[in-house]
Amino acid sequence: MGSGELSGRDVLGSAVKGQGRRVAAGSVLGSLHQLGEALVPVLVGVVVDQAVAGQDAGRLVLWLAVLAVMYVCLSWSFRLGARAGERGAEEAAHELRLAVVRRVLDARGGAESDRLPGELANVATEDAKRVGAVNMALMSGISAVAGIAVSAVALLLTSLTLGLIVLLGTPVLLWLGHLLSKPLERRSAAEQDRAAGAAGVAADLVAGLRVLKGLGAQQAAVERYRRASGVSLTATLRAARAESWQTGLVLALTGGFIALIAWVGGRLALDGSLTLGQLVSAVGLALFLLGPLETFAWVNAELAQGRASAARIADVLAVPPAVVGGDEPVPHVVRGELRLRGVRLGGLAGLDLDVAAGRLTGIAVTDPACADALLSCLGREADPESGSVELDGVPLTRLDPAGLRAAVLVAAHDAALFEGSLAGNVLPEDAGVDDGVDDGDRGEPDPRTVAAMAAADADEVARSLPHGTATGVGEGGRSLSGGQRQRVLLARALRAGPPVLVVHDPTTAVDAVTEARIAQGIRELRQGRTTVVVTNSPALLAVTDRVVLLDGGRVGAEGTHAELARTDTAYRTAVLA
Repeated sequence: MGSGELSGRDVLGSAVKGQGRRVAAGSVLGSLHQLGEALVPVLVGVVVDQAVAGQDAGRLVLWLAVLAVMYVCLSWSFRLGARAGERGAEEAAHELRLAVVRRVLDARGGAESDRLPGELANVATEDAKRVGAVNMALMSGISAVAGIAVSAVALLLTSLTLGLIVLLGTPVLLWLGHLLSKPLERRSAAEQDRAAGAAGVAADLVAGLRVLKGLGAQQAAVERYRRASGVSLTATLRAARAESWQTGLVLALTGGFIALIAWVGGRLALDGSLTLGQLVSAVGLALFLLGPLETFAWVNAELAQGRASAARIADVLAVPPAVVGGDEPVPHVVRGELRLRGVRLGGLAGLDLDVAAGRLTGIAVTDPACADALLSCLGREADPESGSVELDGVPLTRLDPAGLRAAVLVAAHDAALFEGSLAGNVLPEDAGVDDGVDDGDRGEPDPRTVAAMAAADADEVARSLPHGTATGVGEGGRSLSGGQRQRVLLARALRAGPPVLVVHDPTTAVDAVTEARIAQGIRELRQGRTTVVVTNSPALLAVTDRVVLLDGGRVGAEGTHAELARTDTAYRTAVLA
C-alpha cells in the first residue's frame, strides 16, 4: 500500500479489495443463509395451509422434512459464511498492521514525527482492527440485502401491498440509518484520537518511570496521565452516546416498520385477501425482517467507525519521508572517511568537518543541539537544510538509507533495549551466530560478542546478574540500572562492528573508573576502524586520536585532548568545567 495522496477511502478500498474473494464467498454463503431464513416462514405457511388445515398427515411429514433440510442448509451456510467473513476481517487487519509497521520502520523515516510510540501502536492495533471489521460488515450487509430482497419477493407473491411496503420502505430506512451514523463517525474519530493520545502518554511515562521516581515527580506524572485519560474517557462516552442514540433510533424506526407490515397483513387477513397460512407467512416474514434491518444498523455503525479509523491509518501511511532519494547501494568496501561541507541543520551553522578513515575521533560541543543535529545528519535521520555529508566521497543523499545505516551506525545514548535476555540484546538471534551464552549446551561463546562485552564493561554487568547473559532485562531494560543499560547498549553497538561507528555520550551514567576502562576498551576494539565519539567526557576524549570542538555550530578548535585542554578556553569550559 503506497503513501502519497492517500485518503481514508483508499485505505478502506484496499482493505476490501485485498479480501475480495473471501468477502464474495462469505456474501454468497450469507445470502444463502438469509434465503433459507426467509423461506422458513413461507414453508410454515404452506404447512398450515396444505397439511394442517387439510388434515393430511403424509403431506405434513413431507413438509416438515423439507423444513428440516432447510434448517440444516441455512445453518451450514451461516457457519461457513461467517468463517470466510471473519477470516477476511482478520487478514485485512493483519495486512494493515504490517503496512503501518513497515511505514514506521521505513529507513527514510517521518512517520514517527509528532506522534508518541503509544499512539502509533494504537493505530496499528485498534484502528487496523476496525478497518478490517469493515469486511465482515460488508459481507453481513450484502447478506441482509439478499434476505430483504427474498422477503420482498415472497411478500409480493403473497400480497402486492405488503411487498410494495417492504420495497419502498427499506431504502428509506437505509438512508435514515446512514444519516444517523454521521455523528458517530465524527465522534469515533475523536475517540480514537484521544485514546491514542492517552496510550502514548502512558507508554511515555512507563518508559521514564525510573527517572520520574528519582526526581520525585510521580504525582505530576499521575496528574498528567489522569488529564489525558479523562479527555479520552469523555471522548469515549460521547462516542458511546452517539452509538446508543444511533442504534436506538434505528431500532425504533425498524420496529415501527415491522409493526406497519403486521398491521397491514392483519387487515388483509380480516377482509379475506389472505389465507391463514399466508397471514402466518406474512407475519413470519415481517418478524424475520427484524434481523436484516438490525444488521443494517450494526453495519452503519461499523462503517462509521471503520471510516474514522481508515482516515487515521491514511494519515500515518501518507506522511512524507524525512529524507528523500538515495537508491545507490553502499560499496562493499567502506574506508570510513566522513566529510561535511557547509552543513546547516538545527544548531549547525555551515559546519565544515573531516573525519579521517580508520581513526578514533572525539567531538565535543558547547551546545547539545549541535550534537543532536550532527547525529541526525550522520545517521541520515534528516538531511541538511544546505550543505553536504559524504562517505568516502559519495554524498549520503545518493546512498540507500538502510544500507547506509549498516555502514555508518549511529548509536544514540537513549537507544532502547528490548525485552529478552542480556545476550539477546547484544546479539540478536537472527544474526546467524552464537549469542555468547555459554550454558554448557551451545558450545563456546562467540569471540566477537565476548570482546564487545569486555570493551563496554558489560561482562561485569553479566557477572552481577543471577543467570549471567541469559538473564532477562525486562521491557526497555527496566530491570537494569542506568549505567548497566548504557554498557549493554554500547556492547551491542560494538558487537555490530560497522565500518563507521558513531557513539553519543555512552558513559554518562557510569563511575569514573568504569568510564576509563570503557574508553580504553573502545580504543582497542575499534583499532583501525573509523570511530566517532560525540561527548564532553574527558576520559573518552583523552583516548582519541583527534578532538574537534564544535562552538557556535562550527569547528571552534581541533587537536589532541591534552593540547586543547591546555590552550583553548572554550574547550576547557565545555569539557573540564
